[in-house]
Amino acid sequence: MHWITRPGWPGTLIALAAGALTPLALAPYNIWPLMLVSLALFYLGLRELSPRQAVLRGWAYGFGQFAAGTSWVYVSIHDYGSAPPLLAGLLTLGFVAGLGLLLALAAWLWARWLRRTEAPLADALAFAALWLLQEHFRSWFLTGFPWLYAGYSQLDGPLAGLAPVGGVWLLSFVLALSAALLVNLPRLRARKAFLAAGIALLIAPWLAGLALSGYAWTKPFGEPLKVAAMQGNVEQNLKWDPAQLNAQLALYRDMSFSAERTDLIVWPETAVPVLKDQAIGYLSVMDRFASERGAALITGVPLRQPNEAGEPRYYNALSVIGQGSGDYLKQKLVPFGEYVPLQDLLRGLIAFFNLPMSDFARGNADQVLLEAKGYKVAAFICYEVVYPDFAASLSAQSDLLLTVSNDAWFGRSIGPIQHLQMAQMRALEAGRWMIRATNNGITVLIDPFGRITERLPSFEQGVLYGEVQPMQQLTPYLRWQGWPLWLLSALLIGWALLASRMAKTL
Repeated sequence: MHWITRPGWPGTLIALAAGALTPLALAPYNIWPLMLVSLALFYLGLRELSPRQAVLRGWAYGFGQFAAGTSWVYVSIHDYGSAPPLLAGLLTLGFVAGLGLLLALAAWLWARWLRRTEAPLADALAFAALWLLQEHFRSWFLTGFPWLYAGYSQLDGPLAGLAPVGGVWLLSFVLALSAALLVNLPRLRARKAFLAAGIALLIAPWLAGLALSGYAWTKPFGEPLKVAAMQGNVEQNLKWDPAQLNAQLALYRDMSFSAERTDLIVWPETAVPVLKDQAIGYLSVMDRFASERGAALITGVPLRQPNEAGEPRYYNALSVIGQGSGDYLKQKLVPFGEYVPLQDLLRGLIAFFNLPMSDFARGNADQVLLEAKGYKVAAFICYEVVYPDFAASLSAQSDLLLTVSNDAWFGRSIGPIQHLQMAQMRALEAGRWMIRATNNGITVLIDPFGRITERLPSFEQGVLYGEVQPMQQLTPYLRWQGWPLWLLSALLIGWALLASRMAKTL
């Protein structure tokens, strides 16, 4: 125990290992109790440290978390960005080390301003609030990297029933609070009232999660829709090869022509690897085909539009043809994959900074939802589905959810599996069916409880068939998003700051 709480390299190594437990609690491993262990070790390890010592401890935890959970970025940098192994390794190391600084900041704030070891119950509540706020900070800082949130461990856990109430945020808050309370319960035994309150705070959310499991916050709307989702399995190194353009267009055309009759036909992200205005003839053929079948066809296709100055801007987009209408322009862009920060300095340094289609513009926030077969479809292109509140704002206007992706960038790593788990959480939060169509996997249909109903094997070409049911009404999370929790966390942080300041002046 002393190794964990006191300064020194043993505690730092334990923090590193505790952070590395995080991905084991998430997909594909899903050993969710390890998230409680990880959070408890992080909380306990900061108990006796000075603010300066806490910075190293927090960074070690964050580095362990992201090195174990997101080092799959190496695959895209090396395999598809053509960076030599040493350079790819150094860039990956810099990436995860930089992310670790976010946990270092949280640890410093905790040790400097918020920790209240003399009040174990208040201390646990403040820790949960700080944990939630650091996760939220990661969702927007420098465009955001909302990955490895603690709450995703509960997709199949006892707290899943709370997701429609407060989203993944509420699950993360409860996990952090539970971990801190488990550590502090022995220190509450001296005062029975505080012990009873601690036990109640510990047990009540888990009982509520179990009680709400399977509760339907939304209702079916209209008739079920038959879906055919195409998975072309095009290799990433061929995706943008001009010599392969006709072959790729023929691939999705022929897969659709030979598919069963359905209401919706869905192609993945940039299934048409050429600008929409350059593929008008091809899309006109597919439009007639879909209309004759009474279907809506939704495809990923880059789109060119002039800006206010008349200059062309390029967008990663989705378009609906046949029995539907609308274009959706991606709003949340992937750094380096879809745009290059500081591109005047970085373009040309290495091939990774010159990836194909890495000069996209950001779509407007006030876009009208796609319409297919008379239903409103909230669409998310790849990375967008991992932003909880962004997804909730679009989902609240929709009858059906759709996400398209091309996770070939990450090979056979755990990245695509983590990506799928987050899409499942979005369906659970919204109480809506989701179609997930990808280039090489994982193509699935997800029900309003976050469960996969149909699935295609990864790295295989095929068509996924199934039914989805449009839904109406709003879950509490779609109605309020994260605002009640932000307010609660702000109050808890304010209380901790005030109490700490008063303690120092007495």
